[in-house]
Amino acid sequence: MMRTAIQLYTLREIDEPLPEILARVGEVGFDGVEFAGLGDADPADVADALDDAGLEVAAAHVPIDELEDDPGRAARIYHEIGCEWAVVPYLDASHFESEEAATRTARRLDELAARMEGHSTSLCYHNHDHEFVDVGGKTGFEVFLDESELEIELDLGWTVAAGQDPIALIDSLGDRTPLVHVKDTRDGEPVELGVGDVDLSACVNAAREAGTDWLVYEHDAPSDPLASLAHGAEHLRKLNE
Repeated sequence: MMRTAIQLYTLREIDEPLPEILARVGEVGFDGVEFAGLGDADPADVADALDDAGLEVAAAHVPIDELEDDPGRAARIYHEIGCEWAVVPYLDASHFESEEAATRTARRLDELAARMEGHSTSLCYHNHDHEFVDVGGKTGFEVFLDESELEIELDLGWTVAAGQDPIALIDSLGDRTPLVHVKDTRDGEPVELGVGDVDLSACVNAAREAGTDWLVYEHDAPSDPLASLAHGAEHLRKLNE
């Protein structure tokens, strides 16, 4: 069975210290978390809070500039909390707007992946919808995937929002999808799991067949983050049975 986590960006509006938020996550049944920065929390305190909550770390979203400027520092910080996966969470549309741009992006991220590997950290890229622009018979994302060896954290919701088939994409990526973002969208906007346009059950089955390690729940803009936390945990548990 795949492990389940929540991307903590989902809970960013909760006005509590990070260790207290981790305690809340541990109460609802997720196996782990994916970080979106540590804020002002001390990594040692975060590590203790993870242990107390019985949580593992799936990965951490880290801006590309932070990784490129000092990959060793980023690796050290996240290793301290038991994290060995760094995810580039966003690159703007200009990085995929043509075959040439997508190829440059592929080279850049492959080079960064090699640097991170030198610090015992693996690298992924997390997509949105703008990567799927038509660049002449292919999408920018397809060109990027063809030119890169990088592993991908596929975001199901943004893939569907872009008019793409996430199941076919998972199948084509195979073992390059160690992490999958289980997000639902409706008419291009994030919604709670199960009320949007994403065939979540089929996607989870495809991820299982592909050997995905982590299913990571994310909601970009929940109206009630605590309710979304509980709903996401329960819905993901059922999908993963």
